[in-house]
Amino acid sequence: SCLLLAEPPLKFLANHTNILLASSIWYITFFCPRDLVSQGYSYLPVQLLASGMKEVTRTWKIVGGVTHANSYYKNGWIVMIAIGWARGAGGTIITNFERLLKGDWKPEGDEWLKMSYPAKVTLLGSVIFTFQHTQHLAISKHNLMFLYTIFIVATKSLNWRW
Repeated sequence: SCLLLAEPPLKFLANHTNILLASSIWYITFFCPRDLVSQGYSYLPVQLLASGMKEVTRTWKIVGGVTHANSYYKNGWIVMIAIGWARGAGGTIITNFERLLKGDWKPEGDEWLKMSYPAKVTLLGSVIFTFQHTQHLAISKHNLMFLYTIFIVATKSLNWRW
């Protein structure tokens, strides 16, 4: 999303806390003795907890993208939705944008035509949080974030076991 707003592409590396957290999780996951992390993750309560944490992070990324785009474009709804979507969905959207810029884009493998579930939910969240940020939705930001996160975790957990 930094590229879409004409910012330095490595700006995310300035947040040392996130880099330290990601590095430690990566190290624990791949180098833990006796695969304790993998065995612990196989239990449903641990999976639900991890899913909840992941969706809270996704929600914060969407809200951060909408807020960041609003600092550049005050009434640019499309820009706010696009930046929130790019931050929340991550690689699924940006990879296709990069392929389009490089000239390596193929219509049959396009994420925009056959979107995955996280991309669809992130687009929905980006639209909802844009409406809330422009004060067209009469609900506080934190209540909306809570309801959106609970909705995503519930629908995701229903898809796992049924």
